[in-house]
Amino acid sequence: MGAPLTPKRDVIWVDGLRGIASVLVVTAHICRSLVPHLLSPAMSDKLPPTLFQLPFLRCFVMGRASVAVFALVTGYVNSLGPLKKSRMGNADAALSGVAKSAFRRFGRFMIPAVVATTCSWLACQFGAYSIAHSANSAWIRDTSPTPSASFAGAFYDLFKNLGTTWIDGFNAYDRIQWTLTFLLKGSMTTYLTLFALVYVKPRWRMALLAGMYYFKWKSGDSLVGFNVYCGIFLAELSVDGDVADFAAAHPLLQSVTSASAIFLGLYFCSYPEENPEWAPWSKNLLHFGHWIFPNGVEYSRYYPGMGADLVATGIMFNATAKKILSHRFLCWMGKLSWPVYLLHAPLIRTVLTWVLFGASVRPQQGKDQNGNHLPPGWLPITNTWVVVFALPLFYVFLYRIAGLWAQYVDPWCTNVTKVFEEMVFRDDAKVEKPLLMS
Repeated sequence: MGAPLTPKRDVIWVDGLRGIASVLVVTAHICRSLVPHLLSPAMSDKLPPTLFQLPFLRCFVMGRASVAVFALVTGYVNSLGPLKKSRMGNADAALSGVAKSAFRRFGRFMIPAVVATTCSWLACQFGAYSIAHSANSAWIRDTSPTPSASFAGAFYDLFKNLGTTWIDGFNAYDRIQWTLTFLLKGSMTTYLTLFALVYVKPRWRMALLAGMYYFKWKSGDSLVGFNVYCGIFLAELSVDGDVADFAAAHPLLQSVTSASAIFLGLYFCSYPEENPEWAPWSKNLLHFGHWIFPNGVEYSRYYPGMGADLVATGIMFNATAKKILSHRFLCWMGKLSWPVYLLHAPLIRTVLTWVLFGASVRPQQGKDQNGNHLPPGWLPITNTWVVVFALPLFYVFLYRIAGLWAQYVDPWCTNVTKVFEEMVFRDDAKVEKPLLMS
């Protein structure tokens, strides 16, 4: 059996992939706010598509594949260390690490979300979303909270939403946090799978992981389910020396197969959220989905999920793609992916909305047939040049704030988790360096 791949090669490219996924989430929400027609593959069933409605280019404005990438990275990164220990015959140490990581995951996942929600709640109570309520953007209006009716009611609303975020996925102060329950569930699925399979022989473990992927596929768990198992399976492949030897012995086959997987994956990731029948390419995918997907599932979740799995698989066996994703700028973006995800939506509905809509005046709608004044229309964007200059500056501002969050808030959240660990862990449960988390 050949030597396993080194940890450095196994992990660094994942940071770059995660960095790209996080910035695409931001871009997707901005596009959903300002140019929602990009959700469709064409302007109508009789009009041609615009540039970013075309396949492949659509990936720059689509966000659903990014959620699949986060789930896949969760499975990959959190299982890499335990699988290596298991293959080295140190299964007990793998189980110990998994048990501690599973416990810490709640604090390191939930505490930052609580802080972000509290910040959005404070902004709401001081009227930071007032312009958003009148903006000519359905997504911005529909996701912007309103201040509470009283001082006591404000605190009631805060604690209520802190709870419902994890109970049913609803958070009035940051609607996109509905994904957090699924991503946390994906983490726990990873740990539970490792508990069950850490003593299993590698070949049988691969077969069982493939079976679990198929089970999640058939059961309709498209948001994180089969993506998590794909991540665990890729982690297993990355530490398998025989797989590395086979790939090294067949460089042409490796190059062609990996490039084809990336190409096909990006094509699947292009599947539109709305009106797939408006373009021939997406209509063909719609018909193809009838053959390969379970009945009643959401194709706009399945295709990006399947596409993300193919892209990640292709990247793992493509040295050029891994080298690109290992660039320090992309890795820096990956390190900030968690604060960017938590902060971008409230900042879009406040700072970006103030800049784009704040200087506008609501147009008068005139009178109805009875002579009564109609309510004024929504605030339009000030002008196109404001958008051209404001959007790049917003990304700079967002990543600056995310950097400050990573510098000050993340360490505080980690310390809070450690204090709780010291209070509840047994004395023999030593604190060790955590695995790279998504």
